[in-house]
Amino acid sequence: MTEQIGNIILDLTHYPGQDLYCDGQVEDELLEIVKTHKPSEYQAVIEEKRSWPILYHLSHFRENIVEWIPMQKTAKVLEVGSGCGAITGALAKKAGEVTCVDLSKKRSLINAYRHADCDNVTIHVGNFKDIEPDLPTDYDFIFLVGVFEYGISYMGTEKPFEEFLSIILKHVSKNGRIVIAIENKYGLKYFAGCKEDHLGTYFSGVENYAAGGGVRTFSRPGLEQIFSSCGVKDYHFYYPYPDYKFMTAVYSDDRLPQKGELSNNLRNFDRDRLLLFDEKNAFDGMIEDGLFPIFSNSYEVILGEAVEVAYAKYSNDRAPQFQIRTEFVKRDQTFVVRKTPLTEQAVSHVTGMADAYTGLCERYRGGEVTMNSCRLTDLNGVPAAEFEFLSGKLLSELLDERLFLKDMDGFMELFGEYLKKTGYHADFAVSDYDLAFDNMIVRDDGWTIIDYEWTVKRPVETKETAFRAVQCYLSQDPGRNCLDLDRILTTLGITETEAEEYRVREKAFQDFVTGKARAMSDVRALIGNQVITLDLFERMSRVDFRIQIYEDDGEGFQESRSYFVQDAFVSTQEAFLHLSVDGSVKKLRIDPTMEPCTVRILALSLNGQELPLQDKRIVSTNGKNLKKDAVTVFASEDPNICVNLEGLARKETNELLMKLEVARLPMRVAESLKESVKKIF
Repeated sequence: MTEQIGNIILDLTHYPGQDLYCDGQVEDELLEIVKTHKPSEYQAVIEEKRSWPILYHLSHFRENIVEWIPMQKTAKVLEVGSGCGAITGALAKKAGEVTCVDLSKKRSLINAYRHADCDNVTIHVGNFKDIEPDLPTDYDFIFLVGVFEYGISYMGTEKPFEEFLSIILKHVSKNGRIVIAIENKYGLKYFAGCKEDHLGTYFSGVENYAAGGGVRTFSRPGLEQIFSSCGVKDYHFYYPYPDYKFMTAVYSDDRLPQKGELSNNLRNFDRDRLLLFDEKNAFDGMIEDGLFPIFSNSYEVILGEAVEVAYAKYSNDRAPQFQIRTEFVKRDQTFVVRKTPLTEQAVSHVTGMADAYTGLCERYRGGEVTMNSCRLTDLNGVPAAEFEFLSGKLLSELLDERLFLKDMDGFMELFGEYLKKTGYHADFAVSDYDLAFDNMIVRDDGWTIIDYEWTVKRPVETKETAFRAVQCYLSQDPGRNCLDLDRILTTLGITETEAEEYRVREKAFQDFVTGKARAMSDVRALIGNQVITLDLFERMSRVDFRIQIYEDDGEGFQESRSYFVQDAFVSTQEAFLHLSVDGSVKKLRIDPTMEPCTVRILALSLNGQELPLQDKRIVSTNGKNLKKDAVTVFASEDPNICVNLEGLARKETNELLMKLEVARLPMRVAESLKESVKKIF
């Protein structure tokens, strides 16, 4: 039994007739989107919908996790757990034949419609255990991306992960590879306050899944133990950053991250998170101590021979004509740096780097700065630019050393050298607009510009490129904000008016590069999930969700005649009091919080008789009314409402009911509201 969507074949031989796994209505929404929109329109849909599932299933960044892996165009590929096709399209472009397996027909239809033009994809729908015996045993690549952690569900046996991998191993060719992408249960983000991806609870993996559940992620040693149990000896770990879902860079044991590189750590697209510490600083310390492989947020493991790529970084958050991949390729005992276009439109951008090299060499001939050599090459029919890999210290590292020591004179001396060297022949009709400190290597034999992707055929003032370099430098690390900017501006001779002009130009440049597409940080903000910092968490933890009640039997309010109602708040803002009051009590004082707030009394009754809220002889407060009979603002950490029971019909034991709406406020806000009462009313 088969169905055909465009060029895609759906094999339903083992489909049980109903989807046993479904995310509900969002899958219908996804199906409608892929039926009515081109892939090039998905980003606009993501920004419009502001939905985590839409982002997760349709974002082109999902493809990065497999796009970097070198593959022959004749490769035969198996993708287990293909879902809605987040990586299927990337595999179809790289390989000769792609076989997908997924339990859900709805998800497979989404996959088929979004890739209907691909003529090399077949999707098997059904349980993997039922489909697996029919699969061939000669795949060059088998991909388990976000799948291996569900081994319990796939197998349901005593050692599900070992058995799952053993079955997969039967289907890989002699020289083939298995690729596993999975979260690290000891990933730094989980210690820092991100919830476990699958269970949505804090510290589940860190606590070794003590509460149970049908999903398991692993540490590096945990994965290695599984590989060993299955007889796998040839495997290689890679480290997707920030994680494998929306990877922007991938590292390896041959090229681990360097200090300062891991600064993009707010990845709470799916749910709120805590922020218990600065992950960048923590990563920097781990990098210094050689611990990064233990705390990487995700792993991508290649079982089989290692690939030649040791590092890859994606710049596909740009307009299509500028989307490229930068990678370090192993050659003998060193690397070659290679830049490859990710779209047809970006080919001219990459090939133009050779012209930029020639032009900049001409400009700086006779000066004190050299250019990293560039040559064009062919990569499976795609032109690429190759550069020499240079060791040495980045200029930004040297500047950081001065800044860390609070050696501003040393910083400015180094900055002066930068101005002198980069400003050589400033009137020449070729300029590198992106002379950032990260793009400059300093070695014993001199200074070299290693990246000149944004070269323009016109003169650019040295003070403008230097101002831009400083802005980039500051934006990468808040710890650099101690830099004396006034001294920088004075050295450059830049007025505040000129600085503002440069900022406007920079905004125009960024819009030009990105095509005005929103950055992932902006998309995260659109989805609306919060980051709860430690300061906010501490402030929230101090909020007392108890209401204190004082009773006055004629001797005044005293702490000894008070008690707390522990469960009065039915929500964070609404409270309901049901009090039993002795007949000897003449007055009650209700303290709704221990901090500034506004209070609206929604209901008040004694023995079933409603009390007049507007009668101040019965109800009084130490706050200010914002509006008659409505809201009272308390600019005090001791707000109270007094109910006078004298003169009211009372019994030996009385029943008082009170419903409140309470909104806590910072003191400054409460004071401002209090002061504005006379002005408003």
